Amino acid sequence: MSSHSELLRIATRGSDLALTQTKHIAARLERELGVVTELVVLRTTGDRIQDRSLSKIGGKGLFVKEIEEALLDGRADVAVHSAKDVPAKIAPGCVIAAHPEREDPRDALCCRVRGTGLDDLQEGARVGTGSTRRMALLRGYRSDLELVPLRGNVPTRLGRLKGDDALDAVILACAGLDRLGLGEAIDERIPPETMLPSVGQGLLALETRDGDIWHKRIAALESYEIGVVARAERAFQVTLGGDCSVPLAGFAERQANGQLRFRGLVSSLDGREVVRSEETADESEAAALGTRVAERVLRDGGRAILDALAESDVLAADTDG
Repeated sequence: MSSHSELLRIATRGSDLALTQTKHIAARLERELGVVTELVVLRTTGDRIQDRSLSKIGGKGLFVKEIEEALLDGRADVAVHSAKDVPAKIAPGCVIAAHPEREDPRDALCCRVRGTGLDDLQEGARVGTGSTRRMALLRGYRSDLELVPLRGNVPTRLGRLKGDDALDAVILACAGLDRLGLGEAIDERIPPETMLPSVGQGLLALETRDGDIWHKRIAALESYEIGVVARAERAFQVTLGGDCSVPLAGFAERQANGQLRFRGLVSSLDGREVVRSEETADESEAAALGTRVAERVLRDGGRAILDALAESDVLAADTDG
């Protein structure tokens, strides 16, 4: 590579998963844009405060706030996020430039007794999760399970399956486990029909300054196929105004005939009230499709659920891919 190659500074969180994802993207950027990359590793408020509910200290945006500040003050040129960490409202002056790839979007069940599926767990089994969406959908599907709040990085969560106080199972994102080379720890990749994935689960998001020279260049990393599903899911999230600390799910799937299927829901924390909607449309309508499904969810009862959740202080967030 030429000694005159441009330097591209990449902001990231410092967790195992964030660094693995960012190093992978850095290699792609060097290869496809011919740049030299430098990692700017930041410890966010969400990383520092592990003993309190995220909603009490500012919500899911705490995982991106400091990273966006590094973009805006010029310390970094691009940020790599797990897309589901990105809140509905990003900082003025920033833009999501590309979603470069998507791993398996499903939720992963990892069990103390290997080979156990979600339906096989014994009544009263202790299941750990760090997500209100997973908790709500689990309560609706298996109300007999004992749910244990879980925070920390992916290896820490997996570690809760061992020791004297071992959990019977933990639920993580397949994508995070796969990216860390830990896919063999998965006992069941839970079908979307059972647990609809979080908006953006498995997707990476590259954020830049709006109008910056890097914006257009980095946009080239997004394929048509991934851009379609990302636009639908992002439009759903933005219309609802929620982030991943709210029990909402939105999942877009490309069909064989150029159609896009979108399923979305909002759930109460106890899983007893779930408002779902689904629609299929042409891929060219991706963003409009996500918006329409969100509007229908809101109209059919989702608005009342979200208003009630806004007054709650027990929200938690997915942070594992």
